[in-house]
Amino acid sequence: MASHRRPKQPSRTRVTVLTTAAAAAVALSANAANAAPSEKPGKTEVKAQVDKLYEQAEQATEKYNGAKEKQEKLQKEISTIQDNVARGQQDLNKLRDGLGSLATAQYRSGGIDPSVQLFLSADPDDYLDKASTLDQLSGQQVEALKKIQDKQRDLAQERAEATEKLKDLAATRTELGKKKKEVQGKLGEAQRLLNTLTAKEKQALAAEQQRADRSSSERVQLGDPVPASGRAGAAFSAAQSKIGTPYVYGATGPSSYDCSGLTSWAYAQAGVSIPRTSESQANIGTRIYSQSALQVGDLVFFFNDIHHVGLYAGNGQILHAPRTGTVVRYESMSTIGGPFMFGVRV
Repeated sequence: MASHRRPKQPSRTRVTVLTTAAAAAVALSANAANAAPSEKPGKTEVKAQVDKLYEQAEQATEKYNGAKEKQEKLQKEISTIQDNVARGQQDLNKLRDGLGSLATAQYRSGGIDPSVQLFLSADPDDYLDKASTLDQLSGQQVEALKKIQDKQRDLAQERAEATEKLKDLAATRTELGKKKKEVQGKLGEAQRLLNTLTAKEKQALAAEQQRADRSSSERVQLGDPVPASGRAGAAFSAAQSKIGTPYVYGATGPSSYDCSGLTSWAYAQAGVSIPRTSESQANIGTRIYSQSALQVGDLVFFFNDIHHVGLYAGNGQILHAPRTGTVVRYESMSTIGGPFMFGVRV
């Protein structure tokens, strides 16, 4: 007769584990069902992020402009030094030829002086250091050798200066490339954000920007501004002629500008050469810390790091190239996005 065994009952521990696992699974399912899908940033949020990226791009742009200006300056200085070295070498060759002619004349008249022989076979610097031989030279020979020595020293100094400037130029070019990459990266990131918007949202943003450009193309008169005169007036008039011209980083006109590109171009039209970057422009002329004391045509600077500059237009407004995606336009100083730091009267 077969025996029948009762099925083994699950232990209390096993039952507890299984129950806990089942409860966790139910909770996870409920949470997954109730979790809200990740929300795509809306037009307003995207615009705020893009504006911030454009501001960062403008900061990098001014650094880029500074590196580019330094590069151009170094290139000119190096070219000048190299020209000087070439002319100096020609002069040195002539001096040596002259001393050689003197030696030839000496030979024809009875033989070459031992001191001249020494010069022709060794470095004249080393020779001149041997003061004991100077009494063997004629006054004419001494003068010729000293001229050669001076010219050699000048050439050595200029070559050393050119070498240092070439190193500086290489470092500046590296910095220029980094800043250009940084600007392009910020602009690219901004564009990627804009691409997340729907076609309707993009159209709405574009319409807002067009309205801003149109409304700022003509100043809202809030009283009679101090009239611009002299070179400041001429610079301001030049900038006015560029209203509606697009902002492009690194541009100095005439078909596009960045902020300091516009101000430097405008003053150049008035016959005044000012530095290329906003940071450098802040260090010229007379600073004006009171907004009420500003006159039309004064340079006005914004943000703590002075990365934005425009021309004062009167009535609390400036004429400037704002940022990527905008055009040269008037704008209230209160809407720039950064604090007014000071003005500069050129």
